Amino acid sequence: MTGGDRARLAAVLAGVRRYQESPYTRALPEMPAVAEAGGVRLRDYGSEGPAVVVVPSLINPPTVLDLAEGNSLLRWLAAQGFRPLLVDWGDGAAERGLDIGGQVEGRLVPMLAGLETPAVVGYCLGATMAVKLAALRPAARLALIAAPWRFSGYGAAARDAIAGWWTATRPSGEALGGVPMDLLQPMFWRLDPKGTVGKFEALGRSGAADPGFVALEDWANDGPPLSVPAARQLAERFFAADDPGEGRWAPLPAMPVLSFIAARDRIVPAAAAPDFGTSITVDAGHVGMIVGSRARAALWEPLAHFLRG
Repeated sequence: MTGGDRARLAAVLAGVRRYQESPYTRALPEMPAVAEAGGVRLRDYGSEGPAVVVVPSLINPPTVLDLAEGNSLLRWLAAQGFRPLLVDWGDGAAERGLDIGGQVEGRLVPMLAGLETPAVVGYCLGATMAVKLAALRPAARLALIAAPWRFSGYGAAARDAIAGWWTATRPSGEALGGVPMDLLQPMFWRLDPKGTVGKFEALGRSGAADPGFVALEDWANDGPPLSVPAARQLAERFFAADDPGEGRWAPLPAMPVLSFIAARDRIVPAAAAPDFGTSITVDAGHVGMIVGSRARAALWEPLAHFLRG
């Protein structure tokens, strides 16, 4: 990935070492769970305001939405008078028998049975799942953040790369009974190879690792194994067959929908974003739109405005 450039490779390796040697650890307390279904928990961020169910990606932990003191979308929403209820997949998402749709039907729907009509917010693959959730139970409104929907929008090269990843990964996943993060990461590397190398090269040419960088890398490299059925559905039915974009995943929601699209997103490019509802394009990347220096003005505040109706 460095094109045989020894200086670049040295910088990348130095960046990786600086990240590994950082003393930073995330200190935010875990919020209490108010509901549970099969190891998946619903964590309550307080406030007596209207409920907002937040569905993160099935692959990484939900901590990117609650990254650090002063940089937490969930705690900020609570301060604005909402009651954020975060879906924490925990180890419940690793169950062997459930694919992505099964997680929505068998975990989310039962867990939310006590809520009347909350708003729903989804991030990344969690947003794709949120559309199905909104089709299965009442929701007041639906906000989608960096949602992969039209998988044909990834283009032939990226979809072929994911197919190659799954062909190589499937035997190991089936033997292990799940696809651990070490096997999932190459999928993301195939979607954004330059970004993967570039961030560590930049760190290697700079000083010590910034706590924000370390927090994000800890999040990106953490998470329980993905079930084999979920990985298969992602690779074969989403990327290869484009079930969501072709209308085979869920009916389009009959409620107000707002989609946030990151203009510099390499994980979910704009061409793969939903083509329904209203959209706002944010001048940021896949993660920067949530936690970057301009995230509050560009995404948090418009999101709160939308949720207020």
